Amino acid sequence: MEENISANRHATSKIAHSSEISKVPLGHSDDQLNENPQNCGISAKTFKDRNKSMKNTTKKIHICNVCGVAYSSKLRLSKHLLVHSNQQNCVCEECGKSFGNRRKLVHHLRVHTNINSVICGVCGRSFRDATSLISHSGTHTKEKPFACDVCSKAFRRSHDLKIHSRIHTKEKPYVCEFCSKAFYTGTSLKLHLRIHTKEKPYVCEVCSKTFALSSTLKSHLLTHSEEKPYVCEVCSKAFAVSSTLKSHLLTHSKEKSYICEICSKTFYKRGNLTRHLHVHTNEKPYSCEVCSKAFTLGSNLKRHFLIHTKEKPHACEVCHKTFTRSGDLKSHLHTHSKRKPHACEVCSKAFSHRSSLKSHLLTHSKERPHTCEICCKAFYKRGTLLAHLRVHTKEKPYSCDVCSKTFSVSSSFKRHLSIHS
Repeated sequence: MEENISANRHATSKIAHSSEISKVPLGHSDDQLNENPQNCGISAKTFKDRNKSMKNTTKKIHICNVCGVAYSSKLRLSKHLLVHSNQQNCVCEECGKSFGNRRKLVHHLRVHTNINSVICGVCGRSFRDATSLISHSGTHTKEKPFACDVCSKAFRRSHDLKIHSRIHTKEKPYVCEFCSKAFYTGTSLKLHLRIHTKEKPYVCEVCSKTFALSSTLKSHLLTHSEEKPYVCEVCSKAFAVSSTLKSHLLTHSKEKSYICEICSKTFYKRGNLTRHLHVHTNEKPYSCEVCSKAFTLGSNLKRHFLIHTKEKPHACEVCHKTFTRSGDLKSHLHTHSKRKPHACEVCSKAFSHRSSLKSHLLTHSKERPHTCEICCKAFYKRGTLLAHLRVHTKEKPYSCDVCSKTFSVSSSFKRHLSIHS
């Protein structure tokens, strides 16, 4: 028995002097074994012989030099060290992604092997785990157990409710590091960042035009197919995009729930109200990179930019005249069809364009909402006011390419051109 004790002492001494062990006290010492061979003085455990007690001393002797955590095997210590070294030696052969341990790698491999172990009993769709199946099952039962305490709107997932609640709390935890604009979700921030990075990963296979959002590309593709699958049930007008139909339906309901607090003007959509507010604040956040001219709306900047590129992508199939905007082409087509769908309810006068009818209606109301700040002269249309302002500024933006004569109004410029032709 003394030989066994001597051998165990030798083994303990050998382990203790190993490079794998930090210089810390081990669980049990030889002196303790000599003093009480039957009872462990540290763990209070009683053993039948000294060998069992020595076995207890060699537990958790592999010490992490970083945080001091002890392990009973070198293998477990090696796995633990990955936490500190960020060494990820479990690499996926399919995509090259690396993981801290094999368990995580095996779980990841399901992405490539399509291992779906849980199947929906209603539609047969398979999922990787029970949690995903439970979340999916709500699509069949229409059950929405998570309700908002503020507006009672219900959701299928607690995560969706959490995001929704930020609308009420105004919490926007995701902030753009470029312009400090904040967002409710990380996805919204990710999409917003493409404005700064100019990233447009979605490419049209027909015309090679690129887009920042997949939804924008999807809408754009309909311009090539001319497919308009979304039809209004009230007036049968068709639209290429569902969101456009949704906006159109508001014109039938006549409901304008968004009100400007400054001038009480009402709008169908929140976005229209937001854009309208720039009129009062004189904010023009959209600036042209070529001439630095600023605009209230992004759409106006986009339209303006075509002046520099000389691009007129919209062509009339009848006379082949080209236009910078699709709306201008649509208005132009009425000159061929002689169609005047917009009639005045007061005098029955008909117009090709809705905007013309809107301007005409002001002649009956005698309302002239656009006033010159210099001479106080009032006008029916904003465009007329802008043209009038050139009388004061002496600006003449229309120049004749033949004789270089300049004009302040486009109509005068057009009349002049007939002299040369």
